[in-house]
Amino acid sequence: MVIDKPTFFIGYDSKEDIAYRVCKQSLIKNSSIKINILSLKLHELISKGCYKRYKRDPLASTEFTYSRFLVPHLMGFKGWAVFCDCDFLFLEDVSKLFKTLSNDKAVYCVQHDYKPKEKFKMDGQQQTLYPRKNWSSFIVFNCAHPSNRELNMETVNSQSGSYLHQFKWLKDSEIGAIDERWNWLEGWTSNYSNKKPFAVHYTRGGPWFEEWQHVEFAKEWVNERDLYIKNKFN
Repeated sequence: MVIDKPTFFIGYDSKEDIAYRVCKQSLIKNSSIKINILSLKLHELISKGCYKRYKRDPLASTEFTYSRFLVPHLMGFKGWAVFCDCDFLFLEDVSKLFKTLSNDKAVYCVQHDYKPKEKFKMDGQQQTLYPRKNWSSFIVFNCAHPSNRELNMETVNSQSGSYLHQFKWLKDSEIGAIDERWNWLEGWTSNYSNKKPFAVHYTRGGPWFEEWQHVEFAKEWVNERDLYIKNKFN
């Protein structure tokens, strides 16, 4: 499928500003096609009246836990868009992501069977277990699909985390699968795959946290960060 200038939404968390910036740079660097990149900043969505979950959910580990599901609404329920967490590092040309998509699917994602052993992640956030964990950390939205009309502002601002993160507004047949290398879970995927990842997801915590300096692909992230700093100040 040929998609003209697809839009990427990156989740933004004020605690992980540098992770967002490095993710964005790696996305731009690894794209042979023109792409739009937007950040999901909570204060902006609140000021626009899109986000109304003012009471913080104790199970929400990031500022974009729920706002990712506003993507079809923000796209006017038209076209294709990709959401990813900010703790990603892209290593492959993202144009390849769109070659096998079909209009009959409402979303595409990597369908992990992820059961982390760690009790905590990132900066001390508790690790929670639930079905389809990490499926929603990288979502390709077919925003025009009729079933995604359910993701209106009322639904996103009121439905439970399990309803949204487990894609319960969709039939299973409307959820497409993409290559696991697009959401390569650091510390997990390499246990059974020796392939080269397309995008590394530092789901336990990344090198921008002092206690996660020695994770897999830490060197690649640090190199990208150093390149970002060099480009910013030169």
